[in-house]
Amino acid sequence: MIIDRFEGDNAVVETDGGMIVINVSELPENAREGDVLTLENGRYAVDCKASEERRRKASDRLRKLFER
Repeated sequence: MIIDRFEGDNAVVETDGGMIVINVSELPENAREGDVLTLENGRYAVDCKASEERRRKASDRLRKLFER
């Protein structure tokens, strides 16, 4: 699950099955757009390692795009 965007008190989250809406009160305070979420014991958590890896890959793709 990946946080796509925030809309007011809700987060729009991309899942394998489509988009879902989660109230921000259910997310960790440090959650931000682009973060990878896991669901552990009924609570959402940010997977910091996976989130950073996604950001690094996106940055690398942009860098390669503009190097051409």
